[in-house]
Amino acid sequence: MTAYHDKEWGVAVHDDRRHFEFLILEGAQAGLSWLTILKRREGYRSAFSHFDPEQVARYRAGDLKKLLSDDGIVRNRLKVEAAVTNARAFLEIQRVFGSFDAYCWQFVGGAPKINSWKRMGEVPASTPQSDAFSQDLKKRGFKFVGSTIVYAYMQAVGMVNDHLIGCFRYREV
Repeated sequence: MTAYHDKEWGVAVHDDRRHFEFLILEGAQAGLSWLTILKRREGYRSAFSHFDPEQVARYRAGDLKKLLSDDGIVRNRLKVEAAVTNARAFLEIQRVFGSFDAYCWQFVGGAPKINSWKRMGEVPASTPQSDAFSQDLKKRGFKFVGSTIVYAYMQAVGMVNDHLIGCFRYREV
């Protein structure tokens, strides 16, 4: 968790494969701890074709069956099926907007939203931006993208800076 926080969390992402990775991981995390998912990250990377949305979009019933027996990931049928569904919707967003990156950053006006939280208790679980982003993703066919999941995604990919102002990473990201 420390290495993830210190090197990765909140750093602006502009690579579509990384965006897809975080969508899969944040969806998988629903109802679980982030540590549980981080411990399985390599398992997810292997199981989901190194987070290549084009390959994941082509998964069929046999692939799903194999994923549901893979102990390197969380074997929740709805979450596994959502990853494949989301890959297909992700590709459609790329087709329409040119990239997922161009699409997602519009929800924060193209630049990270910088917050100024002093205590963890001030950090919201969702925001009007994550509500709008979540609703739009759902309208486009995505699953496991409720506003709280989407806000965690926005934090992870640096769309919002929710490092506390006393954290050394606050100014760095």
